[in-house]
Amino acid sequence: MALMLLFLLLLVLIFGVIVYFLKPTSTEKAVEDQLASIEEAQSGARDRSSTILKDRAVRSTAVEELAQLLPWSQTATPLIKQAGKNWSFGSLTLFSLIAGLAAYGLASLFNVSSVFSIALAAAVALAPYVYLSIVREVRFSKFSDLLPEAVDLMSRGLRAGHSIQAVLEMVGNEIADPVGIEFRALHKEQTLGLPLRDAMADLVDRAPVDDMRFLATAILLQKESGGNLAQILDKTAAVIRERARLRGQLRIYTAQGRITGWILGAAPFFMFGLLNLVKHDYEMTLFRDSLGLKMVYFGLGMMVIGILAIRKIIDIKV
Repeated sequence: MALMLLFLLLLVLIFGVIVYFLKPTSTEKAVEDQLASIEEAQSGARDRSSTILKDRAVRSTAVEELAQLLPWSQTATPLIKQAGKNWSFGSLTLFSLIAGLAAYGLASLFNVSSVFSIALAAAVALAPYVYLSIVREVRFSKFSDLLPEAVDLMSRGLRAGHSIQAVLEMVGNEIADPVGIEFRALHKEQTLGLPLRDAMADLVDRAPVDDMRFLATAILLQKESGGNLAQILDKTAAVIRERARLRGQLRIYTAQGRITGWILGAAPFFMFGLLNLVKHDYEMTLFRDSLGLKMVYFGLGMMVIGILAIRKIIDIKV
């Protein structure tokens, strides 16, 4: 068993070295991205499944193309973008595979049961995706907090006589990230000749928060039907601020539910640690007996279901 694990780890390590040396350099990626952007801007042709700025870099190697065949690639690739990370899906998959195999190997060295080893390996392999999900949610929250300020700046710029392109550039330079970096990308796409509708669609794909959808819809509707865009942006900013106020109130109202979930989730582990210090042999019976292990797995499963149920109850959409 140990030799098999070592062989698998060595195989994955060799695969990682091959990926590293086959991966194009940052200079090659930058040149390829720039050429692809200019070519698409001149021809007007555009693939809706990719963006001008980033997606062309990940198709450079056969390894990346192979990784894209995995069934979860269509979900993981947007997740990486929305988290603001400059990772490739192939690198993320390789890292998850190595981490999962390493966790399984370490668990096997300590003679842990196969079920626990597999569960640990799966948890470690999924950890990068959980991390990206958390980073994405934090980024979206910060994006929503900064968006009203960006809309106000756009409104003031339009009243001062600036064009929409100049206003977008102003927001990208003046507002903090993640709003700033996304609007800089939007302005760059506009500069390269991409239509405003397509550039806005790309921005919404990178930051699919409801407030950004409201802003994009308002700008595009004004472009088609006319009207005072500065006044529309003022009303949009007011709506976004009101939604933020309601979200804050809901967080206060649901605080008890969140605290209850944390307490119910942490209490069994706290009691386990306390009893383990007081009487170690008393708890070890659970892990030595097959029925005890089944009870532990069942209890953990029910805890996960309960935590997810509480989270679903307190997750109120505004």
